[in-house]
Parts: sequence; C-alpha cells; structure tokens
Amino acid sequence: MTNLVILGGGYGGMRLLNELLPSHLPDDVSVTLVDRVPYHCLKTEYYALAAGTVSDRELRVDFPEHPRLALRYGDVTGIHLDDRHVAFSDGTKVSYDILVIGLGCEDKYHNVPGADQYTLSIQSIGKSRQTYQTLSNLAAGSTVGIVGAGLSGVELASELTESRPDLKVKLFDRGAHILSDFPDRLSEYVENWFLRHRVEIVNHSNITRVEEKLLYNNDEPVPCDAIVWTAGIQASHVVRELKVEKDSLGRLKVAPHHHLPTDENVFVVGDCASLPHAPSAQLAEGQAEQIAEVLRKRWSGEALPETFPPIKLKGVLGSLGKKQGFGMMADHAITGRVARLLKSGVLWLYKYHKG
Repeated sequence: MTNLVILGGGYGGMRLLNELLPSHLPDDVSVTLVDRVPYHCLKTEYYALAAGTVSDRELRVDFPEHPRLALRYGDVTGIHLDDRHVAFSDGTKVSYDILVIGLGCEDKYHNVPGADQYTLSIQSIGKSRQTYQTLSNLAAGSTVGIVGAGLSGVELASELTESRPDLKVKLFDRGAHILSDFPDRLSEYVENWFLRHRVEIVNHSNITRVEEKLLYNNDEPVPCDAIVWTAGIQASHVVRELKVEKDSLGRLKVAPHHHLPTDENVFVVGDCASLPHAPSAQLAEGQAEQIAEVLRKRWSGEALPETFPPIKLKGVLGSLGKKQGFGMMADHAITGRVARLLKSGVLWLYKYHKG
C-alpha cells in the first residue's frame, strides 16, 4: 500500500484532499493527514478571532472522511528525506512513500531583539486565542501597538477598534503609506477610515527593540499595554532546517510540478514553497489542484504536462470592521460596503461549499 502523507491541513492540504477524495484515490493508495488540531482552520480570519468579533468555532471546518484517510495529530519536529519518515515531538514517526509539505509559516521577526518574546501573534489558531485573551482583558484606555501595516495588520487594527473602541490602537508601518502593495487610492481610503475611527498610523517606523509593554521605534520608547506582531512571515522552522535549496525566507525551491528538484515524491504547497507570488490561500489551493493532477496522472500511467499554466489569482479582499472593506478584483480597486459583502460571500462559499 502506497502511503501519501500530507503535512498540514491548511488551504493547500484541504484542497488536495478534496481533489483526491472520494473518487480519485486508487485502491492501493492510503492517505495520512498530519495536523496540530483536528479541524481545518480559516487562517485568513484569525484577525477577527484575536479581536474578539468571532468565536473560534466559526473558523473551523471538518476534515473529510474516507476509509483510507487516517488523521494524525501532533507537532512535527523533523522531516527525514533520506529515511522517508516524519518525526513528532512525542518521539513517534510516520513513514511515507509520497510526501506533501504544507506546514505553513511563522512570524519573521527580522532579528529585532525581544520581538519573539514580548509580542503577540495571529499566525496559528492557538496563538490567536492567546492574543484574544490578552486583548480582551486589557483595561479601558489601554494602548495596543500593531507592528506591520500589511493586510493582516490593517484588518486586525480595524476589527479591534470596532470591537474595543475604548482602546488606543497604534499601527506601525515602515513606509510612507500603509498597504504599500496596493494602489494609492486604496491606501488613502483605508488611512481615512483609520483617521475617522481614531487609529493612529505611525509611518516611517523602524522597530529596533521590544521589551515587556515597551517597543522602540527608531530607538524612541513607545509604551504599549500589548504588542501584536504582523510584520512578515517565513516558512515553518521544520522546513527551514531541511538541507535542500531554499530562498531567503526559508521556502523550498520547487520544480515545475511542485516537487523538490531532487525528489519527485516530495511536493511542497503553500507558504513553504518558493513561488513568484506572495503567499496566499488562493495560491496554495491552485498549487494543490496541480499537485492532484500530477498524482492522478502518475497513478493512471498518463504522461505529465511539461509545465503548468501560471496559477491565476482572482484578487485580494480586505475588511475594515464588519461594514466596510477594500480590495483588488481583476485589477480593479473596490472599496466600501461592496468589498466587505464580497469578502463575506467568498468566506461563506469556502466554508460551506469547499471553496
């Protein structure tokens, strides 16, 4: 029996399962899905969990069921490519014939002293729960510093200021304008929203050190009752430790069919893969669809395409609280209520109709 092991039940792992099950799995192939928790999590919505505007039950989706699908829960501590097995923190291991690495990402602290120790995170459901507990227990008038004004930082700041209008929210950004990857029109729209809702944007910031309830911006101390880090990501530490070719963010270089150049039975999906686009749920799902096609063709003895067409990304949508939003759809900027309704609709379709 061939054992296909999928590390991570995120967007890539979930889409791969849905592509193969229930009717595209040969009789001599079994699947083992490995994850920390017994459900798929809607990571794009962790900011709302941290802000306290949704419960974590709303962000869970059950894994599919199949007679030849085994679920294995635990923390992966190592991937042993030579011996073809995966090691866990409890000392056990799982052997594989085909491996799909989708362990996701972690915060990247850019060597800022104290950032890993004194800041909160929204990179996992467990850490998002901890962030919620800290933020929800703050006294009225407390100051929350959010480091990083990309999509995650902006959505967290907006959701938190609606959830806890009694808090003072400071959003620290390295650039002259927040959301630097978006058109100026969108950046200005979001900045004006923050101005109306009394969120302080600190542009040209450079966080040089973090201490307990204190961050240093351009070496000037800024007292904060809580600090949330959303200033960059990198591949999982398990992936970064592999002795194979990686990019500067620790993501694994992949061949056109999404496997390691040195091993056609080890695929990489999502935030662990080095691709020309920024990591996203859409990108992970697009990869998973192509990996599923590779596996189906191999199992049926069909020839593989030399390359796949580029993965088409439909756009990016962000929320500003529960009533406003912004985004890019087919190179068109959209703002306001329509953008928020679109994002809510996409989330509903994903959750209840598997994307």
